[in-house]
Formats: sequence, structure tokens, C-alpha cells
Amino acid sequence: MHIRLLAVGDRQPSWVEEAFGIYTARFPREWKFRLDAITTVRRSKNDKSQHAMATEGEQILARLSTTEQVVLLDERGKELTSRILAARLTDWQADSRDLCFIIGGPDGVSDAIRRRADFTWSLSQLTLPHGMARVLLAEQLYRAWSLQTGHPYHRA
Repeated sequence: MHIRLLAVGDRQPSWVEEAFGIYTARFPREWKFRLDAITTVRRSKNDKSQHAMATEGEQILARLSTTEQVVLLDERGKELTSRILAARLTDWQADSRDLCFIIGGPDGVSDAIRRRADFTWSLSQLTLPHGMARVLLAEQLYRAWSLQTGHPYHRA
């Protein structure tokens, strides 16, 4: 199974790149993890963001395979504990399809993306900066893997 993150936003602060890289470097090789970044559509002062969300949504859909499992990261999704995420990850791996996590743009994602998602996951009820969401996703995937394999990283 391959895992990737498809995220709107191509420029992140150096601390995001560093922290994200620390966790993704620890991922098992068989995941063949990769990050695919989509450039954020420029928003004008009077833009209500619907056009930008729709354009970003079209770009996301164009990069998705019809066979991929899609997990949308969204504040309106279901919150998971680390142990439940580890169990879900086991289920996703047993399904044998590639797995794609999506982080939308600054205004969220289009309805088309919501419909395409197989699961919608909330990292927190808090609104997180996109870079923080990337880091948190990477850390939680590493933690889920550590729970699956009995690695001592997860001590709780």
C-alpha cells in the first residue's frame, strides 16, 4: 500500500518542512509515502472563496486515482484516538488500495471532494494552520504505525 498526502498550499514555513520531514523519514519504506502539493488559488479581496475552492477541488480530483481510498482531513470529520487510528490504518492496509489523505485550501474543500472522500477525519475541533495539520498528520501516522508494530514510541 502506498500512502500520500495531497495538500493545497505549496509554501510552508521551514519549521513545518523540518517537523514533517522528521516524522515522514520514520515511516516504513513499504508505505512509499509522498507529499503532493497543489498551489493555493489566489484569492482577491472580494472573492467569497467559492471559485477558489472549486478550482482547488478540480485540481485535487484530477490527481486522485479512482481506486484510491481517500481520507479528507476536515474539522467537521470524526475525531479518532491514536489507538482507533491505528486500527483504522490496519483496516485500510488490509483493503490493499492505496491511501490518500487530503488537506484542502484556506477555505476548505468543495462539495465534490467531500463526496469523493471515503472517510472524513478531524484532527481536532480547533482550527489548525495547514502546516500544523501536515505535521500532526505525519506524527499521528507514525504513532499509529508504532502501535501496530509494538514500537515503544507510543507509551500511553
